[in-house]
Amino acid sequence: MASSSHRRRSRPERRGLRAPAIAVGAVAAVALVVSLVVAFRPDGGTAAAGADKVKPVAGAATNASPTAAVSPSSSPSPSPTSSAAGPSPSTKPSSAAPAKKTSVRASATPAPRKPSSTGGSLAGRIRPGTTYQGVATSYDIGNGDGACSYGPTSDVMTAAMNTADYETSKACGAYVSVTSGGKSITVRITNECPAPCQVGQLDLSQQAFAKLAPLSAGRIPITWTLLSPAVSDTVSIRYKTGSTQYWCGIQAIGHRNPLARLEVRTGGGWQSLARTGYNYFLSEQGAGCGGALRLTDIYGEQLTVEGIAVRANVVQPTRVQFARH
Repeated sequence: MASSSHRRRSRPERRGLRAPAIAVGAVAAVALVVSLVVAFRPDGGTAAAGADKVKPVAGAATNASPTAAVSPSSSPSPSPTSSAAGPSPSTKPSSAAPAKKTSVRASATPAPRKPSSTGGSLAGRIRPGTTYQGVATSYDIGNGDGACSYGPTSDVMTAAMNTADYETSKACGAYVSVTSGGKSITVRITNECPAPCQVGQLDLSQQAFAKLAPLSAGRIPITWTLLSPAVSDTVSIRYKTGSTQYWCGIQAIGHRNPLARLEVRTGGGWQSLARTGYNYFLSEQGAGCGGALRLTDIYGEQLTVEGIAVRANVVQPTRVQFARH
């Protein structure tokens, strides 16, 4: 029994002595097979590394940087570009959409401003789209001159506006449609009708009044509205008698729409001139006399006029006119 027990213990020891030799033989055999396979491959084993690329597991972090071009749409915000004016402000764009860019267009002269969408936002008492009620009377206009200082004219379809609606010559040059008894006429405001003319009243030329009613009627009820008519002429500029580079009065003639402002260009920018009751804009200290002018109508449209010299009491035409409304 003792020898049987000894044999069981000694047999594992003998297998353990043969194990290294068997392992060495197995490794040598595998190496031989591998070397033969590699040797007989068409590429000679040089592409083995590329064939054994390991695909990354989804969600795993990788350190390799892709070399393929990235589509612009794949980036939520564009990279800022350098500017000659200086570095861009350090701002973080919204993740929802890239920040919008704005462009500024430089111009030698101010671009005309589009008419106001509110319709006569710079108008005074006389506003577009409004119907006024009043009465009409008539007077002999003589040579056609009046408080607006336009001078003599052959145009007989004119009227004098009551003082309240004349509004310190703001009504000068306005075209209005006058209706009475089913008849309508168009007249241009060239004069002022002082008291006893009432608010809403127009003192028409006799020729204009006669188209609505006999002169013997004396006084008739009317309604009237502001117009922006078709005109063939452009705006003209006139410097007042006595104007020089040191003091000047400036007047605009032939504007389609009522004039809201007249400005002169100075070293400090555009300067608005005060309007008188006789329809001249005065530059008491001579600022801008003989320089560029900017006209603004009641709709907000602006016209820039250059090249008008100080020539007292001379009507000088321009090439500009306000838009029709």
